[in-house]
Amino acid sequence: MKIADIYGNLPLLETNRLRLRKIKQTDIEAIFHYASQDRVSRYVTWNSHESIRETTAFVEFILEQYKKGNISPWGIEFKETGEFIGTVDFVTWDPDQFTAEIGYVITPEYWGRGIVTEAVKELFRFGFTHMKLERIQARCLEANIASARVMEKAGMTYEGTLRHAIYKSGKHYNLKIYSILRQEFDLSHNV
Repeated sequence: MKIADIYGNLPLLETNRLRLRKIKQTDIEAIFHYASQDRVSRYVTWNSHESIRETTAFVEFILEQYKKGNISPWGIEFKETGEFIGTVDFVTWDPDQFTAEIGYVITPEYWGRGIVTEAVKELFRFGFTHMKLERIQARCLEANIASARVMEKAGMTYEGTLRHAIYKSGKHYNLKIYSILRQEFDLSHNV
């Protein structure tokens, strides 16, 4: 399987509350709303967006990745309101090794409602059934307790801490790493 087999036409995914879909130009303001907040960017690898221009460039980059069939994020839309509230994606995928890493971000107004866990579980389902993955991992800054909790609630296992694995804003940070294997997913979902 090749990356373009999946990302050449990024599929629409749905859960009880969420629609995971391609990002559109009309999502720029919603993305800027959360991407410009320091409390959102505090625990991720990117810095807060300083202007709508920066968010527009980010969305244009994503749209180009869709066209090229490259790895690119799903937008998270809350079905009840139709509101764009974040992104979830495979930030890396190695088809030859049957492994991938996920990432996610959500607007603070929806924090603590289990939405990211729901989106992550849907990516697990998609990755293990359609991408033939054997292992999916995720990492978070050691201080990002909420993200670690998402990984645990989604069924991932803590594997350890990578010391000074990321450099951001003039400082080194430790990263916690979690994973889930196909057989663990199959058991928890009675597949």
